Amino acid sequence: MERLRLAQVIQNFPRPRIRDVEAATAAEMRRLSPSVRPGMRVAITAGSRGITGIAVILKTAARVLRDMGAEPFLVSAMGSHGGGTESGQREILKHLGITEESVGAPMRVTAQAVEVGTIGDGRKLHVDAEAARAEGILAVNRLKPHTAFQESLASGLMKMLAVGLGKVPGAAEVHRSGSSGIYKAVLEMGRLALDRLPIIGGLAIVENSYEETARVQMLMPHEIEEGERVLLEYASGLLPRLPLKELDLLIIDEIGKNYSGTGMDTNVVGRWKDMDVKGPVWPRIRRIVALGLSTASEGNANGIGLADFTTRRLVHSIDWRSTLTNVMTTGFWNRAFCPPFPGNDREAIQWALDSLKQPPDAPVCAARIRNTLHLEELWLSPRALERAEGCRQVGAFAALRFNEEGIIVPGG
Repeated sequence: MERLRLAQVIQNFPRPRIRDVEAATAAEMRRLSPSVRPGMRVAITAGSRGITGIAVILKTAARVLRDMGAEPFLVSAMGSHGGGTESGQREILKHLGITEESVGAPMRVTAQAVEVGTIGDGRKLHVDAEAARAEGILAVNRLKPHTAFQESLASGLMKMLAVGLGKVPGAAEVHRSGSSGIYKAVLEMGRLALDRLPIIGGLAIVENSYEETARVQMLMPHEIEEGERVLLEYASGLLPRLPLKELDLLIIDEIGKNYSGTGMDTNVVGRWKDMDVKGPVWPRIRRIVALGLSTASEGNANGIGLADFTTRRLVHSIDWRSTLTNVMTTGFWNRAFCPPFPGNDREAIQWALDSLKQPPDAPVCAARIRNTLHLEELWLSPRALERAEGCRQVGAFAALRFNEEGIIVPGG
C-alpha cells in the first residue's frame, strides 16, 4: 500500500449561482397566476433526488400558490425509490429535509398509482393516486444528464411526469424495453401526461458543480419539452467531471442515491455496465473500489455492481429489498451485482491494486474521491497528477491512512 501515495488537489468548475433562491423561486412561480383559481387543489411533486435547498424551494412554491388562493399539498414522486412503500418514501423525504413543518404544506404520501392512459406501444401511464385527485399538478425537479441514456431529454420534468409520479408501476413501464427504449418512453409518456393530467407548470432547477442553485425556471405546460432540452444542455456544461481520461484505480469513499440514481454517477465513472445503448467513452477506469454506502441512501445500494471491489461494511449496510426493488423496476440487474468484498477498506484497496498485475515498482495512476457528486476536491497519485487537466495541488503526497479497524480516514 506504500506505493499508493496521493496528494490533495482542487478543481475549478464554472460557478453560476443564484444568491437568493427563495426570491428567484417566488418570481418564477408568479408566472402561474393566470392558471390558478381560488380554492384550487394543487399537488406539488417531491422527488427522491438530493437537491440543494429543496425544502426552501418547495416551501416557497406552496406559499406563492396559497397567496394565489390555491390549496397546495405535496406528493411523493420518486418512482420505485424508498422500496416503493409509503413508509420508505416518507423516510427518504425526511432525510432530504422535506416534512410538513419544513415546507409549510400538507404531505399526502401514498404507494398507490392509477392508470390514466396508454402510449402507442402499449405502455401505460400511471400517476400518483393523490395527484390524480388534484385540480392542478406542479412538477418540480432538477435537470441533469441521465445515467442510462444520452439524449436531449434526460432526468428532469418529463421524467418526473413519466416515472416519478408513476410510482413503481410507472417506473416499470418506462424501463420495460431496456435502456434503448427509455428516452422514447419518457418522451411519449411525458407528452401524454401533459395532455391528460392537469399540469399547470414545471419548475426546473439546475445546479452547478458545487451543488449550488444555478438556475430556477418556470416552464408552462406548452414550454416544458423544448425548455427542458435547452436547460439540459446548460446543465450538462456544469456537470462535475474527473480531471483525466484514464485511471488504473479509482477509490470512492461513499456511494448512494443522494449522489446519483445509480449510487455513483455513470457519466463520471464512464461505466454503464452492459447496457444496450452506447455509453460514455471516457473516462476509462481499470478498477473501481467503493468503500461505503451513505446513510441517506437508506440501504439502497443500486450501482454497487459498477464497482470491481467493495468492503464488508458496505455490504452489511445494504437493504437488499430496497435495492432489488429499484433494479427490478429498471431492469438493470448488473448494477446490483455484488463485487468481491475481501474485508475492510485497506484490504479492498489492496486487492484492487493486486488485481492490476503491475510490477511492484510501477507507478499507479490513481484517484480518490469522496463521491461522484463532489469532485472539486480529490486526491491524485503522482502519475495521475501529471496527466490531469485544470488541477491545483494543495497538499503533499502521502500514503493512505487507516484507523485500527482498517477503515480509511476521511480526507487522509
